Amino acid sequence: MAAALLLAVAAIADRLAPPDVGRYRDRTQVVADRDGEVLRAFVTDDGMWRLVTGVGDVDPLYLAMLIAYEDKRFRLHVGVDPIALGRATVQWIGAGHVVSGGSTLTMQVARLLEPRPRTIASKLIEMMRAAQLEARLTKDQILGLYLSLAPFGGNLEGVRAASLAYFGKEPNHLSPAEAALLVALPQSPTKLRLDRFPEAARIARDHVLDRMVEAGVIVLAEAERAKLAPVPDERLDLPFLAPHLAERLQAATPQAEIIVTTIDGDLQRAAERVIGLQPPVADPAASAAAIMVDNATGCVIAEVGAFDYFDAFRQGMVDMTRAIRSPGSALKPFIYALAFDRRLIHPETIIDDRPRRFRGYAPTNFDGLFHGDVSIRVALQNSLNVPAVAVLDRLGPVRFSSELQQSGIRLHLPGDAPAASLPIALGGVGVTLQDMAALYAGLARGGLMAPLCVQAGDGSVEPVRLVRTFAAWYVADILAGAARPLGFLETGSGLPFKTGTSNGYRDAWAIGFSPRYTVAVWVGRPDGGSCTGCIGIDVAAPLMRRLFDLLPPDAMAGFGPAPAGAVIAGNADLPPILRRFDRNLNVIPVAELGIAFPPDGVRVRIERHGDELDTLPLRADGGVPPFTWLVNGAPVPSFGRLSAGEWLPDGSGFADISVIDSRGESAAARIFVELANGAL
Repeated sequence: MAAALLLAVAAIADRLAPPDVGRYRDRTQVVADRDGEVLRAFVTDDGMWRLVTGVGDVDPLYLAMLIAYEDKRFRLHVGVDPIALGRATVQWIGAGHVVSGGSTLTMQVARLLEPRPRTIASKLIEMMRAAQLEARLTKDQILGLYLSLAPFGGNLEGVRAASLAYFGKEPNHLSPAEAALLVALPQSPTKLRLDRFPEAARIARDHVLDRMVEAGVIVLAEAERAKLAPVPDERLDLPFLAPHLAERLQAATPQAEIIVTTIDGDLQRAAERVIGLQPPVADPAASAAAIMVDNATGCVIAEVGAFDYFDAFRQGMVDMTRAIRSPGSALKPFIYALAFDRRLIHPETIIDDRPRRFRGYAPTNFDGLFHGDVSIRVALQNSLNVPAVAVLDRLGPVRFSSELQQSGIRLHLPGDAPAASLPIALGGVGVTLQDMAALYAGLARGGLMAPLCVQAGDGSVEPVRLVRTFAAWYVADILAGAARPLGFLETGSGLPFKTGTSNGYRDAWAIGFSPRYTVAVWVGRPDGGSCTGCIGIDVAAPLMRRLFDLLPPDAMAGFGPAPAGAVIAGNADLPPILRRFDRNLNVIPVAELGIAFPPDGVRVRIERHGDELDTLPLRADGGVPPFTWLVNGAPVPSFGRLSAGEWLPDGSGFADISVIDSRGESAAARIFVELANGAL
């Protein structure tokens, strides 16, 4: 009867005063990579690094050492070990002071949950709490509390935080020396702090190793080798990878204990090194951002939001993967893809690149020149503006914008624009790097568009078909033949990619894609200012190529043979309607051909630089390209189909210069050349 009454009283007391696990619940929120390793952690409300840690997160050797050292009968008792408690009492009476505490791991957990002064009353409360914990939790759960709350010096709590801060790695693979050190430190975390008292910590570690030999956990030779290992004497920073992504996810789910992303931790670390290796351009306020995507899943495997998160002058804390910026020419492939899909054009269709007005809108090319008749293939490879606008005019800019937005890509029109218009072909619209990466990843999947996923378990959204497979293949095939920028190696010469440069050199883009991966890069100023040197082909494309080098060797494998629906043919073999695009052009009248420079009758002085002379630029005005330049009757090199050339004089005297355009029209000028330091 008395026993039953005692049990009833204990049950009521347990119900009225359950263990307070508030400290355990106030844990460090962790954003992890796809393998569960920490990308970034956030301190608790009380400023601690308290990472939740379970039995499965630590090395079995460490667990064996911990139990052998702290509580060898842990698996047998119910919170209080009478044998250990009796031994501690006898030692206390005999010595007149505490020799060993007799606390079990469960009692230590009770003290960690509810810290109290070291008194006999506190010990009795800890014993009661230990019994309560044992009644509520499994042994492994109790161990998990210890592994998460044990103090390791400063604001480090839990074995995982300690392992990351002192060894720079997760605690699932520890050496005997490391395991013994982590067992020793909680004995006196202030006096054994590695960054202050490394020698004291070494002595404590070696004592644990000796005890482990006695307990049979390790052999003597293993302990002696472990004692030779140096003790860390500084505290490392906890992992700080993908900080912008981590902040975004933490803000979206502030109550989540751990947020598992799709990020490949090793790739993320390497990508951040590539982006942050050196400033992308000379502009001191410029930044850079990048996204790497696994096309099969649509998941982001690396994301870099800025050149340097901590660079305040470059506004490093601004996540440029989500910033709305002008894409320049980077949307052109999708104009052509939709036109291919509707059989409006073929890669070998001829289109005019000459001055033209579209209801008052008269685009020009990036170089300010025009190239006459070109194929669609050449127009896209060289990112010519007039052909892209002409094709968009046929598609309809509102329809084009609607098609992209229905596939999940949001285009941000200028504030005063009632609807999409033709300038969106050349960057007159806002888009994020994330959406650009999603667009090109969809192109790599044969035209199937889906939003990017960044968290484990995402990616279940049904993809939307933007274009058919053959249309996407046409674009990939064309872009695989685009001119290579500096920094591309021969092994990557067939990688399809597109660059873009926005008006005023504010944004530089490069997006490359293969069947397996998509890599998108942006370079510019976060404040939206003009960025010195921000040209896509010059700064963004080499960065994108270096990121591709981080991927597996087959990352740049080609797209293979043409799929069903694709027509491999020359222009002459196409149906008449596809041989030439838009015969009824609203072409601006061609000005009469003339020589803009050097003008007729001028005297030109050519400077010498060491053993080299300056070349004389040749510029045509009006006419229809391509142009042929001659000096004294001999052809001189010109820039492909452009209206410009250069001539290297071979001496002082008169020179006859002439230019002939594609219609056979010609213009001539006679000049006198004077070399700076006399004749050659």
